[in-house]
Amino acid sequence: MLSVISYPVFGFSIILSLVLSVSLFPVDYFELRPEWLGLMVFYWTFRAPAQFGILLAWCLGLLLDVLEATPLGVNALAMGLIAFLVLTVHQRLRMFPMPQQCLMVFLLLGINQMLVHFIKQTLGADNTGFEYLWPALTGALIWPVLCVLLDNLNRKLG
Repeated sequence: MLSVISYPVFGFSIILSLVLSVSLFPVDYFELRPEWLGLMVFYWTFRAPAQFGILLAWCLGLLLDVLEATPLGVNALAMGLIAFLVLTVHQRLRMFPMPQQCLMVFLLLGINQMLVHFIKQTLGADNTGFEYLWPALTGALIWPVLCVLLDNLNRKLG
């Protein structure tokens, strides 16, 4: 648990995740791109639940909707749901070893991806299959590195 959060690290990580979410990515590997904003919402809700909550996650999701030109509220709902679920289990999550944390990241980002996929399908998208779950898997694989990196940055600058 972080006692003091570094607001510059917080701001930079959120801005970087938004940029990475809309940045160009090789077309062949596009579906493997992690859900960057979802990872940041997970991390900051997990590490600083008093400062980062559902409303801020919802606002960031709305900003992502604007940046991606998706229907307003799709990512906002998904990010708010991630924050809610992390807030619900964050005390237990702190005691989990890293492999179990990775599994939780996969599950929660998977729920996020399923919700977004369901809403887009309802609105008329034509993609089928389970390729939409790849960002949850790559996010879970990146989680240990991201967690250690942000913890160290926050400790040094906080």
